[in-house]
Amino acid sequence: MKLLTFINNGDYQLGVVTDQGVLDVASAVRDLPMLSGESIPLTVHEVIDGGDAAVEKLDQFTSQVLEMVSDDSSYLLDEVKLTLGPCVTHPNKIICVGLNYRKHAEETNAAIPQYPILFNKFNNTLTGHGDDIPLPKVTTKVDYEAELVIVIGKTAKYVAKEDALSHVFGYCNVNDLSARDLQMRTQQWLLGKSCDKFSPLGPYLVTADEIGNPNDLDVKCLVNGAVRQHSNTSDMIFYCDEIVSYISQHMTLVPGDIILTGTPEGVVLGYPEDKQVYLKDGDIVTIEIEKLGKLTNRMVTEN
Repeated sequence: MKLLTFINNGDYQLGVVTDQGVLDVASAVRDLPMLSGESIPLTVHEVIDGGDAAVEKLDQFTSQVLEMVSDDSSYLLDEVKLTLGPCVTHPNKIICVGLNYRKHAEETNAAIPQYPILFNKFNNTLTGHGDDIPLPKVTTKVDYEAELVIVIGKTAKYVAKEDALSHVFGYCNVNDLSARDLQMRTQQWLLGKSCDKFSPLGPYLVTADEIGNPNDLDVKCLVNGAVRQHSNTSDMIFYCDEIVSYISQHMTLVPGDIILTGTPEGVVLGYPEDKQVYLKDGDIVTIEIEKLGKLTNRMVTEN
């Protein structure tokens, strides 16, 4: 199942992506109570928290609605006309893995880590596909980072690697934007990673059953249509199951937590200093990961 969040009158609304359009779940539940039966999840976090049972209810409800309405139904929205929010709106934790691709570590002259390098971001960094990203006044070196995101679906503590992926609800794209001058100012990376809207997320949250093996997905980043990053999650140093297991040994992961799994080679920081051209006003950045759609945002000068 492919979910998204759209903004309606200032509120986040749940949408289900179908061949006929995006199902406005709340409107359909309100107007078609005869189909609702048991409670249908109305937000993305209700779906995540409800797990397989909630996904099944929502899937059945979506199928029933599609069977009884026409393609021009008011319940089926044109995705292009929607203002999207982050596909996971209120994660309890945003955990990031640094230097998790071999070629990326090599291009930045960094040692291959023996353990996952973890840091965090905050909810102020979240935004959606299509939103403008302000380039902060305090930096001149904003870099792109295409990354696969793991979305936790079941509480995980001391989970073995073999069982780790059973605790994953799904996956999505993120652009882990990084102000390199702020990031490298101290030994702690947080400042350069946590500026407003530095984690556009989406456009879709895709359930794990549609992804298959997350450790073999094509990853791309394009800036103004030119490919800057092109790799595969198979180049990860620590795979998704290892990451979930490792983090769960040290903290409890809960449904809705998101884990940014690192970026491949091709970032601006990896170029020789005289060839580094950081993001500027008007640049269009697209993150595209196999089976997860395209996440596109425009960079704009901060007012």
